[in-house]
Amino acid sequence: MDIEALARQFQASGRNYETRDGDILLTKGLADVHVHFREPGFSYKETIATGSQAAAAGGFTAVCPMPNLSPAPDSPETLALEQHLIRRQAVISVIPYATVTKGRRGLEPVDFRSLKGGVIGFSDDGSGIQDEAVMRRAMELAAENDCIIAAHCEDNSLLRGGYIHDGRYAREHGHAGICSESEWGQIARDLKLAEQTGCHYHVCHISTKESVRIIREAKERGVCVTCETAPHYLTLCEDDLQEDGRFKMNPPLRSAEDKAALIEGLKDGTIDVIATDHAPHSAEEKSRGLKGSSMGIVGLETAFPVLYTKLVLPGTITLDRLLEAMCSAPRRIFRIESDPGVAVFDLGSDFAVDSGSFRSKGKSTPFDGWELKGRCLCTIYNGKTVYSAQ
Repeated sequence: MDIEALARQFQASGRNYETRDGDILLTKGLADVHVHFREPGFSYKETIATGSQAAAAGGFTAVCPMPNLSPAPDSPETLALEQHLIRRQAVISVIPYATVTKGRRGLEPVDFRSLKGGVIGFSDDGSGIQDEAVMRRAMELAAENDCIIAAHCEDNSLLRGGYIHDGRYAREHGHAGICSESEWGQIARDLKLAEQTGCHYHVCHISTKESVRIIREAKERGVCVTCETAPHYLTLCEDDLQEDGRFKMNPPLRSAEDKAALIEGLKDGTIDVIATDHAPHSAEEKSRGLKGSSMGIVGLETAFPVLYTKLVLPGTITLDRLLEAMCSAPRRIFRIESDPGVAVFDLGSDFAVDSGSFRSKGKSTPFDGWELKGRCLCTIYNGKTVYSAQ
């Protein structure tokens, strides 16, 4: 079977997705609105080149890198440095975020008007904005300029040195825990501000049952809010933790009850988008166990097969719902207009996740060794084959 020829025929059809011979899925390329490509500033972890190649290998044709970079893209001049790298290195559509505050310091909002033409949205990801007055002013500016604020919600006063979920595993193994309120408390604060300002507020990587409930209630009130969660929060919980840095991320893996609430939120539409929060680090940075390792795991090359195998095949969600959350919804919500291209997946054959074969520089994943279905066979973007498994 000529997979690339099949993909090009599918693209000409204009359909969102179709299956051939029961096992070959052809779909518009996936879109991820939350990745970390680490350039400029931290290219030893990842580059635009390696990150976009990893995305293509996972079936993604559009990704949005977060701005926790050096220098942070908080002005047209610093944004231009990242844009230059993207133009030179990216093999798919890479649309960056600018910061919400200057230097990501949480003190003074950036000039939204001067930046909005070159970015997908605004985020201080990696840091919650602690000052309510600063967030209110940022939301006012975002609303005036028709921009999205994508918020990493974390109340620093509640962290207390924690680094995994404040739950059973932490207590039994002597680890410092991060309470759920550190996430949902700031979401509740910001939703009141979004309601008052009319800002389009997008909540990054939600992980708690309270977050799902609060966002659901806000949507029912008509607040302009959207949100995302990540594959690891939908398929893992604290019961799966091991004393290994590949199980450490922020927010942390929460309880089984939280995971169940996230799945229900995905099913009922409270959760709009699945984003990977692809966060590569060096092997050394991830080698220090749960306590000492850097927070973050890679996810672009495993996202679709993990979710297809663990959620679609058992009948927890439909393939329609998965592709809506990974393809249609992110493009619609963030107004991504680049060519979606085509991704082709093998739904029939098993394969084992092998992090050593990743295109990403980052190799730390809790899914290493998992037996999955849904391997990406081919990705086409702008008429070019940007990934082929053959």
